[in-house]
Amino acid sequence: MMDKIKNTPPRYETKKNLIQRLAFGVVSLFSISIIGILVVILTFVIIKGIGVINWEFLTTAPTNGMTKGGILPAIVGTFCLIIGSAIFAFPIGIMSGIYMNEYAPKGIFVRFIRMMTNNLSGIPSIVFGLFGMAFFVNKLSFGNSILAGSLTLGLLCLPLIIRTTEEALKVIPDSFREGSRALGATKLQTLFRVILPMGTPNIVTGLILSVGRVSGETAPILFTCAAFFLPQLPQSIFDQCMALPYHLYVISTSGSDLEAQRPIAYGTALVLIIIVLLINLTAHLLRRYFAKRVKTS
Repeated sequence: MMDKIKNTPPRYETKKNLIQRLAFGVVSLFSISIIGILVVILTFVIIKGIGVINWEFLTTAPTNGMTKGGILPAIVGTFCLIIGSAIFAFPIGIMSGIYMNEYAPKGIFVRFIRMMTNNLSGIPSIVFGLFGMAFFVNKLSFGNSILAGSLTLGLLCLPLIIRTTEEALKVIPDSFREGSRALGATKLQTLFRVILPMGTPNIVTGLILSVGRVSGETAPILFTCAAFFLPQLPQSIFDQCMALPYHLYVISTSGSDLEAQRPIAYGTALVLIIIVLLINLTAHLLRRYFAKRVKTS
């Protein structure tokens, strides 16, 4: 009788297990719901847009009021903006993250910069567009151009790059820094030969994800570089360009024949989704590659 009582689990243990199973069930339900929503969206866009995509659609310019032809200028313009924003934001963001984690004295100054960076990442993208128009387009006289749009998008993704770089370096134990310095290496040598190689997988992931974010932005380029209809390819960084997000907005909301433009809109959306998915896949592959290099080195 005593053994039976002793082996009986207490009531609070049963209640705790029930709460745990309930919590896991809710979390699993939410996860499955998110995956289901993503699958529904992708399936919808694929079904609506796959019939439009062909070689001519990807390699020709729009014609007949954007009811026919392709989206080549928008694809080229999107990649020009991505590359331009990366050239501007990557060095500044990485160096800022390195400074905040490795060189800046810990205290109110770093906390203030971190708070401002977090606030900057929460500003709506249309505000960046207005700033880009006022500063890059008008004040610096860049005009509506790829240069102005790239700088604006670079500012937009800069907080994400700074934070991901800082967090990537923060997770590296201080024992590696101390061990390197004990062997006679300078702080700069420790940074380049020990810290950055170990933090590269997470840093690269942050960089690629920031590129994925700017590739789908519409508001910043609306005020700084995007053209409504520009069938030729840009010749310099001071030219306007078409871009996939703005092109999708235009053909979905304006035009003389929205019914004829709707299949092109779905095709443009599918191309944009594919580009973003390829960017995210690239981030995953690069992360695995650099993680393997860190393990083998």
